[in-house]
Amino acid sequence: MASLPDPVWPVVVLAAITAFDAAISWKPVRFVAECWDDVRFPRRLWWMLAPIKAAAVLGLVGGIWIPWLGLVTSACLVAYFVVAIGMHVRARDLGRNLFVNATGMLVICVAVLLWSFLL
Repeated sequence: MASLPDPVWPVVVLAAITAFDAAISWKPVRFVAECWDDVRFPRRLWWMLAPIKAAAVLGLVGGIWIPWLGLVTSACLVAYFVVAIGMHVRARDLGRNLFVNATGMLVICVAVLLWSFLL
């Protein structure tokens, strides 16, 4: 593994996207709340998602200088979006939320993991 992610910019972009996602999840905006309702994610657990996403931001940013942290964080984001896609499929929510949001984020996370940390 390199001493720093190479290239670094995809990690920064993913951290920015994840920070935005955390911000709109803190007090969920309407389309986020509707998405979570559509996949039947329990409301009593909604409060956990913003801190998890904020921790991912910290892991990605820290991973710029501590590559194993960025690698683990990127892998965890891949797992997060695989689970999200599974929830969409299980709930038969096969529209925009699945194909644009969850799948799009999975592709971005896999690309960052491979491009910046593994290849």
